[in-house]
Amino acid sequence: MKADTAKSRRKAALDTPSHFSDNAIKDISGALSALLADFFALYIKTKNFHWHMSGPNFRDYHLLLDEQSEQIFAATDDIAERARKLGGTTIRSIGQINSQKRILDNDADFVTPNDMLAELRDDNLQLADELRQLHDLCDEHGDVATASLLENWIDEAERRVWFLFESTRDIPHRA
Repeated sequence: MKADTAKSRRKAALDTPSHFSDNAIKDISGALSALLADFFALYIKTKNFHWHMSGPNFRDYHLLLDEQSEQIFAATDDIAERARKLGGTTIRSIGQINSQKRILDNDADFVTPNDMLAELRDDNLQLADELRQLHDLCDEHGDVATASLLENWIDEAERRVWFLFESTRDIPHRA
């Protein structure tokens, strides 16, 4: 392929047909890209803690985090494809993920199991809040399809919060 042909293809507009205004496409697809970055960041953090879990509840926590990471990753394609269906674009690189994510990394050499679960609980709470904010934006623009997807992801995030919370509760047992 000739260099000038390759350059022109890189600049070709995607022009996905959409009934949304340019403003709605920009707002919603931009918010979906940030959401996608957060999902990838949360996925990697959950896998990190899954890989580095230790202690007496290792098996249960290891399996819990594996299940949760699969659920988080499963949403990523739907998020990106929704942005494209609207007529927008989405993230293209790890650099974009890093610049748009709002979920904080944890690169510590050691994190206790309870601290791992508590941090993931808080991250999922944050994600649920971000999902609700995006839902409000979708309502403003009349985007019921994205809002419908968001409702399922909110429910999934709240379920993850619940499981993580219950796994870290210290309830004294009565004899």
